[in-house]
Amino acid sequence: MSELVDPVQRAFLNVERSATGQRWVSRLDQAGQNRALAIAQVHGLSDLIARVLAGRGVTMDDALAFLDPTIRSLMPDPDTLTDCTKAAARIVAAIAKGERVAIFGDYDVDGAASSALLYRFLHHFGVDAVIYIPDRIFEGYGPNPTAIGQLIDAGAQLLVTVDCGSTSHEALAVAEARGIDVVVIDHHQVGAELPPCVALVNPNREDDLSGQGHLCAAGVVFLVLVNALRQLREARDHRAPSFDLLALLDLVALATVCDVVPLKGLNRAYVVKGLIAARHMQNPGLAALFRKAGLGGPVTPYHFGFLVGPRINAGGRIGDAALGSRLLTLDDEGAADEIAAKLDELNRERQVMEVAMLAEAEAEALAEYGHGDSASVIVTARENWHPGIVGLLAARLKEKFRRPAFAIAFDPNGRGSGSGRSISGFDIGKIVRAAVDEGLLVKGGGHAMAAGLTVERVNLGRLRTFFEEKAKNTVRDLVSAETLKIDGALGAAGANLALIDLLERAGPYGAGHPQPIFALPAHRLRDSRQVGSNHVKVTLESQDGSRVEGIAFRALETPLGDLLLSKRGETIHVAASISADLWQGTRRVQLRVIDAAMAL
Repeated sequence: MSELVDPVQRAFLNVERSATGQRWVSRLDQAGQNRALAIAQVHGLSDLIARVLAGRGVTMDDALAFLDPTIRSLMPDPDTLTDCTKAAARIVAAIAKGERVAIFGDYDVDGAASSALLYRFLHHFGVDAVIYIPDRIFEGYGPNPTAIGQLIDAGAQLLVTVDCGSTSHEALAVAEARGIDVVVIDHHQVGAELPPCVALVNPNREDDLSGQGHLCAAGVVFLVLVNALRQLREARDHRAPSFDLLALLDLVALATVCDVVPLKGLNRAYVVKGLIAARHMQNPGLAALFRKAGLGGPVTPYHFGFLVGPRINAGGRIGDAALGSRLLTLDDEGAADEIAAKLDELNRERQVMEVAMLAEAEAEALAEYGHGDSASVIVTARENWHPGIVGLLAARLKEKFRRPAFAIAFDPNGRGSGSGRSISGFDIGKIVRAAVDEGLLVKGGGHAMAAGLTVERVNLGRLRTFFEEKAKNTVRDLVSAETLKIDGALGAAGANLALIDLLERAGPYGAGHPQPIFALPAHRLRDSRQVGSNHVKVTLESQDGSRVEGIAFRALETPLGDLLLSKRGETIHVAASISADLWQGTRRVQLRVIDAAMAL
């Protein structure tokens, strides 16, 4: 992960400018090294684990608890979340009255997992519940008046929105006007004006002091259900003792990983314990997806984020948005296999579409901006693009050009739906909101790292100019000061399974707790070749003759890929993360090459 550091800090291995244009620096400054030494000495931990923990802000006092996160020690009293007790009480009342409950969720993994989590809870207590997931293209994000009206017409007596609803004033007013209670469980930013509802549980609302704003929606739903289960037990509901809420942590972990929320505090416990639950394969839907994805070995965050997540998201992007949530509620293995097969097929279609669209986007970007050095913000647009995939295009363009990037899909009427992704340090949501204020966008919003917008084609040129003017000074400074933080150096012989086992003690890694990156100094590039459509595989040899294989994903026709393919036989420095790959039942070391530089 690229970050900004003090430019005075000495370059690691004297790499001032790598293949990707970054300066390598040690993750630990002197204070960090002192902290690592204290962690190792006081707790009897290995120097490597101590360095990894210290480099991620873990203190000496917190080190042991960090290595063994538990739900019991990290979960707050749910009552500390504003409106949590009220929300739980209304759900408990629906159970007691046997009301029909409509669950309105978002179309991504967090929405699907949150909806399934609540559905499974209600189903255990005999509630007639239905899940509604809006169509990304035709309905957009969050509750809409038409859908709310239809759910009420179908008999809903309580509406619970999950992973959405915090800003859905107009839609929820429909429910209020018809006398239907609404409970909102969300985690997105919300202003001072709250929507009409009996309870809004959102740790990011201004009057919430719980300190749990880093949770995804499923993490918040879990806390509401903890509260509800407590109330049901106090009410002596005979079904409460037999409900194992912890067994559903696989859904919470899935959402936490896929929504890329920081893996700190309660989120770490959610993922660590949720992985254990997932490995038991008790959710038939998850198990079916793992089978379709060809899972080998125990479930890891990688499998959630790169195997299961994209398949669930494929339904929301180009197919039936409700497929993912439906799959996660199933107990019938046959039905689960059918939906998993459909999602797998949709994901393959999405991949084919993404490859074709990305080629067009990259060609347009190169024609418009060259290699990107003269631009601050990349904006690409086409009429034939699928609007459900533009977010993926923006992310790929951001990676390739190391600039904030937008991809916009125009419909035949000249209205475009677009997504943007940003680099660390530049608030892309802010410039989108500024473009709305300037009248350049129909609508738009987002946060620092991602944004969405709607624009008329006639304003596209002015929008490009506006973004460039707003971003040019900040982005160029950020790019010129970009650094890659290195956790330590190791040779090919040291990149082994024992090291991986050691590193796993400090995991899982993800947002807010980045995967350790190691430098392999002065290794001979024995071999390099293209694999797949755009990856580069390498074989590295250290001075003692030890070898290790690695892969640079999506590196073809990038500066990193060009260096690796053109410098066979030469000595280079490589920056990589290390993990275990299971191949034909054998566990082996796999480097993920992130960067490289010539060894001078």
